[in-house]
Amino acid sequence: MAEGSQSAPEAGNDMGNDDAIGGNVSKYIVLPTGYCGQPKKGHLIFDACFESGNLGRVDQVSEFEYDLFIRPDTCNPRFRVWFNFTVENVKESQRVIFNIVNFSKTKSLYRDGMAPMVKSTSRPKWQRLPPKNVYYYRCPDHRKNYVMSFAFCFDREEDIYQFAYCYPYTYTRFQHYLDSLQKRNMDYFFREQLGQSVQQRKLDLLTITSPAGRWSW
Repeated sequence: MAEGSQSAPEAGNDMGNDDAIGGNVSKYIVLPTGYCGQPKKGHLIFDACFESGNLGRVDQVSEFEYDLFIRPDTCNPRFRVWFNFTVENVKESQRVIFNIVNFSKTKSLYRDGMAPMVKSTSRPKWQRLPPKNVYYYRCPDHRKNYVMSFAFCFDREEDIYQFAYCYPYTYTRFQHYLDSLQKRNMDYFFREQLGQSVQQRKLDLLTITSPAGRWSW
């Protein structure tokens, strides 16, 4: 799961070639070619600068279509699967096609009926998009990478919409869960720190066994 540390330019519609992916986009405003002035409703704003967010680049293909580039896994540029980003400044009844254009997997459950997740500020419960609106295929226009395209219609202008590969489960949420288990003082549950990740996050070692069978390191 990638995390962001850099920001994309504030506005524009062309971020270079396929290799120009830095940090996560941060309130990135997509403006039509040749447009000058303040963004209007319908000029989408993309953001992935939050925990578990992943979206490194946005290219506008047409008025309705956008190519989205995801960042690779930490320390392994070969794997590109996870995405999680928000879209705001939408117009009511605005229809779009989002293409995630640089997946690394040759096989995906998206071919077998799985669909991305979506929620919005007024509808905070995650829901799956209709599978009929989702397509997973190999695209010659993107170095023969695998592309997942989905169609979506925004229906509430004041909402911020969030899209994800599947249900996000953040490091912070997991740490809160482990904290709650530890506070219960269960005699068959033992938690200790094994080390730190390359991003300096705590790596927990959990031992779940009978009290008589627990060992010490």
